[in-house]
Amino acid sequence: MTESTIYTPPTVWTWNKANGGRFANINRPIAGATQEQDLPRGHHPLQLYSLATPNGVKVTIMLEELLEAGHTGAEYDAWLIRINEGQQFGSGFVSINPNSKIPALLDCSGAKSVRVFESGSILMYLAEKFGVFLPTEPAQRAECLSWLFWQMGSAPYLGGGFGHFYAYAPIKIEYAIDRFAMEVKRQMDVLNQHLAKHRYMTGDDYTIADMAIWPWYGGMAKGQLYEGGEFLQVQEYTHVIRWADEIAQRPAVRRGRMVNRVMGPLNTQLHERHDAGDFDTQTQDKLQAAAEAPAPGNAQP
Repeated sequence: MTESTIYTPPTVWTWNKANGGRFANINRPIAGATQEQDLPRGHHPLQLYSLATPNGVKVTIMLEELLEAGHTGAEYDAWLIRINEGQQFGSGFVSINPNSKIPALLDCSGAKSVRVFESGSILMYLAEKFGVFLPTEPAQRAECLSWLFWQMGSAPYLGGGFGHFYAYAPIKIEYAIDRFAMEVKRQMDVLNQHLAKHRYMTGDDYTIADMAIWPWYGGMAKGQLYEGGEFLQVQEYTHVIRWADEIAQRPAVRRGRMVNRVMGPLNTQLHERHDAGDFDTQTQDKLQAAAEAPAPGNAQP
């Protein structure tokens, strides 16, 4: 590092709009709506406003798993929120999620609509609402929630940390990349050691902990995030790869990955989902392609 590249923070930070890298057009230091924009509303009990980033995929997988298990009350409309265009700052979206991040869910099944935001919160809300994918036995429930919150606390190091500085930052900063690469490899090793002894995150049962962790760390183990697989030598995490491959073959996971997806091959994308019939035109080959296609990375976990 030369003297000219050393940064000395000023006494008071000021916002430089031009210094935001790939996401400069949507990142800002204030909250709230930037424009009046109503959200569309469908006829199903659940209204989802999202994008198929790893955080968005968690919820569409959960909804498809619920429907696969026969819970008809989990029928949903999935509306596309294009975050690169700033649609998360529309007044309608902000009324559901004041933090302006996808995904956001509106449950219209009762007399009063319930808003739910933050992907982990949505998973837990749906699991409790339908009584599945979250163990009821105290020790198993605690294990499941511990791993769910592990993911919520850890993934920002993978996405906003490693992913941002490795793939998206306007300049490559060795210290930042090394710092977050080390942490992501530590997290991957945590998972690898755990999954060496367990089929799923909480043992033999597939739960919301798996749904939360899979889009991020399963994608990383398969080399599908940030083009960082070789750099992090992800092939070392054999138990994570085994787990990731097994989950990828679940029919509900294949469908869930396609919903609100705008990246990758066109035959793996379903921009909006309003009925189970929306998948009828997708052949088995297309569903297989969805299982194998890279999941989009996102520096905004």
